[in-house]
Amino acid sequence: MGIEALLGHTLTNVFVDGDREFIKFETLDGSEFKMYHRQDCCESVTLEEVIGDIQDLIGSPILEAEESGETGEEDYGSYTWTFYKLGTIKGHVNLRWFGSSNGYYSESVDFEKV
Repeated sequence: MGIEALLGHTLTNVFVDGDREFIKFETLDGSEFKMYHRQDCCESVTLEEVIGDIQDLIGSPILEAEESGETGEEDYGSYTWTFYKLGTIKGHVNLRWFGSSNGYYSESVDFEKV
């Protein structure tokens, strides 16, 4: 399941974990979605930055939900930047996740219905 699952939903709450390891989205119809990284071994994936006002996502239907990313290699392994753009009629929010590993583990962000 991808972030597009939020399209058309009206959010009632968005909770960003203090350690920036997950975000929980609650919808008007009682559904909950979670964005996080399923930790395996030798990798790290965290929310690096929230650009925009999370409150713009609450109370109006999600009209835009896009994912993009970029990967690369470094001396010690690999990295992945994953970007999410969410928008309502009130405004947009960009979420920037950064993952790094020794090159053998996933650096992706998981998104699922809870």
